[in-house]
Amino acid sequence: MTITTLYAPDLPVDLSQTLRPLSRGRFDPTLRVDASGFWRTLRTPHGPATMHLRREQHGIGVAAWGAGAEWAIDGVPELLGRGDDWNGLDVSTSVLLADSLRRNPGLRLLRTRQVFEMLLAAIFEQKVTSKEARHSWRVLITKYGEAAPGPAPDGMMVFPAAETWRRVPSWEWHRAGVGPERSATAIRAAVVAASLERTIDHGRDGAAVAKKLRSISGIGVWTAAETTQRAHGDADSPSVGDYHLPAVVGWALIGKPVDDDGMLELLSPWAGHRQRIMRLIEVSGFVKPRFGPRMTIQDHRGH
Repeated sequence: MTITTLYAPDLPVDLSQTLRPLSRGRFDPTLRVDASGFWRTLRTPHGPATMHLRREQHGIGVAAWGAGAEWAIDGVPELLGRGDDWNGLDVSTSVLLADSLRRNPGLRLLRTRQVFEMLLAAIFEQKVTSKEARHSWRVLITKYGEAAPGPAPDGMMVFPAAETWRRVPSWEWHRAGVGPERSATAIRAAVVAASLERTIDHGRDGAAVAKKLRSISGIGVWTAAETTQRAHGDADSPSVGDYHLPAVVGWALIGKPVDDDGMLELLSPWAGHRQRIMRLIEVSGFVKPRFGPRMTIQDHRGH
């Protein structure tokens, strides 16, 4: 059965910009973009679902299939930024930020309400490059996930249930490029997945949620922030510990690289909106200068 709705938000919503934090490469089995719109699979409290989102004349048309279709449809407004309040954000002191805000009126902070899935994706990205993390994500979800319900594009799969992740043998983690430290963290998270989902009740309060997430061994500031940004719609948890971000923020805002402490100092005038500032920099088109020949650098993002 197909469930459909037309979501007509009060404010503009750019689907590409808003859903971008969910993309894990062109071969991501959980998110695809084609000429018809955006395809997304998800595991809901009621089972698997596939969603299709497309821009229409009077709003955003959404269709969903699978046991979790109704839950998925109910979550569309929050997925696309309802409750993401940009009022009070003053970027007039920065030409780059003010220009980005003016040119990107449809940027919204999403809220998936899927804590374990967003957490596991962040665990995969600990201390490795994005390319390595995306490979691991694709391999393991393709092997252990369920085929996407409905008319999803070939190869799309639904994120496995927590109990399935707990049963993944050590050699399969290794084969997918996930080392013992990360796989152990993932399994610990899977054991308490049900309680993690209840942190959605905290709303967009990332600080309260981060405390719960960081009680799991192997989950630190960076992983918690990456999770709350996507699952909870947290607007104020920049990804401290990222290899690349401090330099990007420094170059964008003051024309020189900074470290984590410097990044936090630069972001401090926008307390309460710091993740919004990060997204504005991201969609601005700004690229930090490169010096010397390009080279492969291992990403040492912290837990």
